[in-house]
Amino acid sequence: MKDAYKIIGFDADDTLWVNEPYFREAENSFFQLMASYLSAEKTNELLYQIEMKNLSQYGYGIKSFVLSMIETALKISKNSIPADAINDIIELGKLMLNRPVELLEGMEEILKLLNNQGYKLIVATKGDLLDQERKLAKSNFEKYFHHIEIMSDKKESDYLKLLKHLDIEPVDFLMIGNSYKSDIEPVLNIGGSGIYMPFHTTWIHETTAEIKPHKKMHTIANPGELKCILNLCE
Repeated sequence: MKDAYKIIGFDADDTLWVNEPYFREAENSFFQLMASYLSAEKTNELLYQIEMKNLSQYGYGIKSFVLSMIETALKISKNSIPADAINDIIELGKLMLNRPVELLEGMEEILKLLNNQGYKLIVATKGDLLDQERKLAKSNFEKYFHHIEIMSDKKESDYLKLLKHLDIEPVDFLMIGNSYKSDIEPVLNIGGSGIYMPFHTTWIHETTAEIKPHKKMHTIANPGELKCILNLCE
C-alpha cells in the first residue's frame, strides 16, 4: 500500500488538533458583548457576511476573525461602541491565540505508524502563518512531516501548485482532512485521493450541500480507522 501514494497530506485544524470549537466559544462571547445592540442571530448573520467580504484581504485565521468582529461591532453600534468593548474583542482573539493545543485522540499514534512504514507526510493547511507555526511547534508534530505548507486557499489551482513544488503527480497524492469542500473535493477533482474525517464542529463556510461518492475517497469517523484503509491493521 505504501507504493500507492508518494505523499500523504494532512490538514491541521480539526484534523490534527481541535480548532473550530474555540471560534464558536469566542463568537458566543462576542454575541453577549453585542446583546444590547442586536440579537445573537442577527449579529451572527452580519459577522459571517463581513468575514466573507474580508477573506480576500485578510485570509483565514484568528487575526482575520478578530478584525471582522471589530468591524461588525462598529457597524452594529454605528461607530458608538465604547473602546473598552473593542478591547474585549481584542482580548477574545488573544485568548484564542494563547490556548494550549488539544491534539485529536489517536492522531500521534497514526503519524508514528505512517512514519515507521516509510510514508512521506506533509501538512497542507489554511490559516494565519504565525498561528499555525505556533500550533505545530506546541503539538510536537513537526518531526513527523517532510514539508509544511500554510496555504492562502485550498482550491484546485492551489493543490496543483503545491504538488508541482513537491514534484509529484496528483495520482500519487492522498489528502486527509475534516473539510470536504477544502481538503477533499479539490484533490479528487485534480486526480488525487482523499480521506474525509468530519469533525463534530465545522465552520459554515467549509460546509457543502452535497458530499459526492467517489471511488478515490473514503469517509472515516476517527484517526484509528486510517490503519485499515492503509492496510496497516494488526
